[in-house]
Amino acid sequence: MPRKTSQPNDESEKEEEVEKPNHEQSGNEIENLTRMLAAVLDYLSDEENEVIDVEYIIDNTEGLRDWWKQYKENNRKRIEEEIAASLGDLSFEQLKKIREQIKENG
Repeated sequence: MPRKTSQPNDESEKEEEVEKPNHEQSGNEIENLTRMLAAVLDYLSDEENEVIDVEYIIDNTEGLRDWWKQYKENNRKRIEEEIAASLGDLSFEQLKKIREQIKENG
């Protein structure tokens, strides 16, 4: 009896297709981070710069401002999650104090 040839699994092929772009995206991200780091280090190592101007670095390093905004937003979300997770451990009095601080600053 003739054997059936094994047919490729469509799902595994799709997974491979998905993995390649993610790998390429990671590679591009690493290249961009490396480029930005090199630009910052070039600026910092320039002996003619007597004062470090962070705004100059952010403004003149392509992609750094967007990366910094994204980093701060991710960090903010992480802090919010940590705070939310720890609220259950606080006493009623501590929660009231936090609420007062929020009202004062909000």
